[in-house]
Amino acid sequence: MANTAHLFRRQSSRDLIQQATVRSLDELELRELRSRLVRAENGAQNVVYGATNQAFVSDDDPPMGRILDLGPQAAPTKAARASKLTMQASIVSQQQQQQEAAIVERPEDERESWDSKWTFLLATIGYAVGLGNVWRFPYLAQKNGGGAFLVPYFVMLLLQGLPIFYLELAIGQRLRKGAIGVWHEVSAYLGGIGISSAFVSYIVALYYNTIIAWCLIYLLHSFESPLPWAECPKRLFRNFTYDVEPECVVSSPTKYYWYRETLQVSPSVDDPVQINYAVALALVTAWSLVYLCMVQGITESSKIVYVTAIFPYVVLIIFFFRGITLKGASDGIAHLFTPRWESILEPVVWLEAGTQIFFSLGLAFGGLIAFSSYNPANNNCYRDALVVSITNCSTSMFAGVVVFSVIGFKATSIYDSCVAERTELVRQNKSHDLLPVCDLQKELENSASGTGLAFIIFTEAINQFPAAQLWAVLFFLMLFTLGIDSQFGTLEGVSTSLMDMKLFPNVPKEMITGVGLCVSCCVLSMCFANGAGSYIFQLMDSFAGSYTLLIIAFFECIGVSYIYGLKRFADDIELMTGARPNLYWMLCWKYISPIAMITILVASFLELASEGSSYPGWNALTGNTDRLEWPHWCIVIAIMLILVSILWIPGVAILRLCGINVIEDSEPAWFPSAELRDVHGIVPHEPTDVEISLFCIRADGSEGLCCPTYGPREQPLDEEE
Repeated sequence: MANTAHLFRRQSSRDLIQQATVRSLDELELRELRSRLVRAENGAQNVVYGATNQAFVSDDDPPMGRILDLGPQAAPTKAARASKLTMQASIVSQQQQQQEAAIVERPEDERESWDSKWTFLLATIGYAVGLGNVWRFPYLAQKNGGGAFLVPYFVMLLLQGLPIFYLELAIGQRLRKGAIGVWHEVSAYLGGIGISSAFVSYIVALYYNTIIAWCLIYLLHSFESPLPWAECPKRLFRNFTYDVEPECVVSSPTKYYWYRETLQVSPSVDDPVQINYAVALALVTAWSLVYLCMVQGITESSKIVYVTAIFPYVVLIIFFFRGITLKGASDGIAHLFTPRWESILEPVVWLEAGTQIFFSLGLAFGGLIAFSSYNPANNNCYRDALVVSITNCSTSMFAGVVVFSVIGFKATSIYDSCVAERTELVRQNKSHDLLPVCDLQKELENSASGTGLAFIIFTEAINQFPAAQLWAVLFFLMLFTLGIDSQFGTLEGVSTSLMDMKLFPNVPKEMITGVGLCVSCCVLSMCFANGAGSYIFQLMDSFAGSYTLLIIAFFECIGVSYIYGLKRFADDIELMTGARPNLYWMLCWKYISPIAMITILVASFLELASEGSSYPGWNALTGNTDRLEWPHWCIVIAIMLILVSILWIPGVAILRLCGINVIEDSEPAWFPSAELRDVHGIVPHEPTDVEISLFCIRADGSEGLCCPTYGPREQPLDEEE
């Protein structure tokens, strides 16, 4: 009896030890789960927001994940763990030490992260909101029907802009790699999509920084009194007499300063004339600033992001209150938003609305994928897509109000001067044929887009402001910050892709960003520092950054919807956000958005074939620009710029079929599927009849590549039995 009691006590002791070990391991598992899934949105303090916590280390790195059998598969049962309890409990501390050592020895496996959700949102907004919101949207709106233009603008936002923006944020957060790594993981035959994005980003960054250099030149001269573009300069003639520059008289002070003083423009692209040392020095300065802002990576650049993203809005608000108090501001705003409904029946209006939405959001560059790859696995990327897209479009409309309030003031000033001159001539009994024609609407329509709006029309209006130097400094500081934070996102897409490809495994990211990107771009950008530099800029802007992005985004939709799997993608989003994307988003990804992009692309090529392409060449005799046809060598360069980016998409697939791996295969980034499923309480999704019909989902869960079917739902054999 005593032996029986003794055995009972020994058995009870073993049970208690085993239960205590189970509880300790459960607590350890719970602590690790909490450390993996960072809830930065609930205001928790002193936590790492992004990828430097254990949820963002490769599954091979944390030994604790192997101890507890945690990973992308379903968590093991307690019965399965119980057989390992004694051994696991004895080596926990040893494995923890090995884990820390492994992380120290392999720092390249750790991924950078955002220090807060606000930093990510501001960086993404700064990337999406750029110069196009200020100087392209207002021009397109007043040109294409005023307020009526908002109809195709928002339709294309819903059908094309938002779905692709959402797609890129979600796929980057799910696979946690740059554009090259993401699309190579979707399919080894689609890795060319990421390489194409990197090439386009590199080319666009190459010429986009030229705008920042021009802004720096104007910013430097904005401190002069009077402003150098406020009046025509004097010219010394051979007889040692001074007179006003004739070329400036026939044009205007702002136009002359832009074309002749800043750009030192030549008559055509075939005649570069001379080196523009001022632009060359500004380019070196601009690339140095970009490097200094990017060299520390996103983990150290939060203060820069806060300044570059917020400052433009501060200046826009200041200009708004200044603009609406100017005489004629209401006429300018009314001209911008008064609808001309007949214009929405023109296909070109829908084409330009879709193009503006596409490029203003910064789609297909790879920057959005890179930014979202630094987010926690449970970040709500759906809400981020809505917030950033709506902010971007609202900024465009707000900037339109600001710009056209100033344009209305300028047009009213010219109109009043014309009326005064006409009244004086009438008083002098001049002939009716000699009287000037005064038309306010014509002056309002005489607005320009792009660089002409910023450096000619807006500066001309600033000349008439009290304390013009202050307004000029604010305006060009705003343009500088708008440009440089968009430049961050563009180059981040390139540098992240290079790091993920491990082309230079022993080279730190600082060297890749500095020498590989900034220095090489700075050297190549010297092609803009001559008389024909502005024409080369327009050539690259017209071809390198337009058609290629549409093609890349089209293949992104194809890759997610038909290769990765729409159901699988929706499951991933449900794991990350806790909510499944509705039918609208899935329809856009698989059918609507690709069709919209193909339509825009075909219409663009048809318009280019029928109307041709030209550029504005400066005419010194008339003081204005003339439309000139691109020479043949420019057309060849334009075609090469498109092909050097796009040919990677079929090229990588063909080489892969031939057994040549352009992109090295790598292990997928670890993703906490089981933990996310437990946190959100997600159960496997059963496809509805509508989903099966529209997306060709088979009974085994796989998806077909066919068109939508509308037959009865196919039942598996075991269910029928």
